[in-house]
Amino acid sequence: MQATEWLVLNALPGLGTQRIARLAEQSPEWPGGWLALLPRQAASELRLWLDHPGRSPLQSMLENNLAWEAASSRRALLHPGHSAWPDLLGEIADPPPVLWAQGDLAALSLPGLAMVGTRHPTSEGAQNAQAFARDFASRGWCVVSGMALGVDAMAQRAALDAGGASIAVLASGIDSIYPARHRDLYQRLSDTSGGLVLAEHPLGTQARPAFFPRRNRIVTGLSLGTLVVEAAEKSGSLVSARLALEQGRELFAIPSSVHNLQAHGCLRLLRNGATLARSSQDILDELQHWAETFMPPVPVNGQSKAAAERMHTRPQAAPLPLREEELPDELLGLLGEAPMPIDRLVQLADIAVSECQRRLLMLELDNHVEQRSGGWVRLTKP
Repeated sequence: MQATEWLVLNALPGLGTQRIARLAEQSPEWPGGWLALLPRQAASELRLWLDHPGRSPLQSMLENNLAWEAASSRRALLHPGHSAWPDLLGEIADPPPVLWAQGDLAALSLPGLAMVGTRHPTSEGAQNAQAFARDFASRGWCVVSGMALGVDAMAQRAALDAGGASIAVLASGIDSIYPARHRDLYQRLSDTSGGLVLAEHPLGTQARPAFFPRRNRIVTGLSLGTLVVEAAEKSGSLVSARLALEQGRELFAIPSSVHNLQAHGCLRLLRNGATLARSSQDILDELQHWAETFMPPVPVNGQSKAAAERMHTRPQAAPLPLREEELPDELLGLLGEAPMPIDRLVQLADIAVSECQRRLLMLELDNHVEQRSGGWVRLTKP
């Protein structure tokens, strides 16, 4: 399938990344196989476009996206089967059907380390973010993050300053810069050798709170491991930490003083089994055997082909059910003062474990729920 087909699937109503991934596992032929599997409304919209493209809103969407891609040699619409599609991303449970890419695709062929942390780092946290990023960039690794304020941007700037590679995954469309004050970083990533910006949302999409946890799954999914540089007890960086573990990736945290409130999240991760990172060598000791399987970049149309073969077998994420539209608030109705185990929540809510964990974390960050011995409890009154 080509970019056109994936763009159409991505725009059909009633679908989401999980459902598309589940359907794609059946390797249906285009378009007949997909028409047979799609829900009624989506199939109707697809058939209209196939039979009468001029009457379908999908046609103008396609033309706009293809025009965006054609406007620059540093733009690409990535999808499964594209020469630069990152194989690691295909291992997660809900990979995006399409990624809008702007920059140097060679960054995708390098071993990646996700670096995340607080938006308000201490001076120690800022120094650690920059030092670790510079060291990994100089060793041929790619620093992957979300271009957010604080640790994310500091690590990405340091990697580029060191002449290395960095990938930013946006929680918006590729043409929407968030935060706006990072326009200069966005331009560096788009224009510099080794820099790359990715987005899973269509052109013109503005950043929304619900998009950030979903963005994080791509940040960790592109990476062999995730390093939490500095994070408070309720930091959004803990979303990335949990997603990394769900995806079967290595998790690292930098220790700090017990008096540093901005690092209590890292201390909690370390207490719960994250690998302690005193230096980049601690991380390399754990990841180097995976990184060695990345093959040298192969030029393709002026850019690099993503590493295609893996000489190892990584843990595969469990398949997710087709439902993904329930609001996180619905879990609140199932919780009370008595701790409820997550397997019971999964059964009652009829959702997958990974989806339940992601929603619970969003509620936890908003101080609505808390994990205690025996399960999850509700903090706010009904």
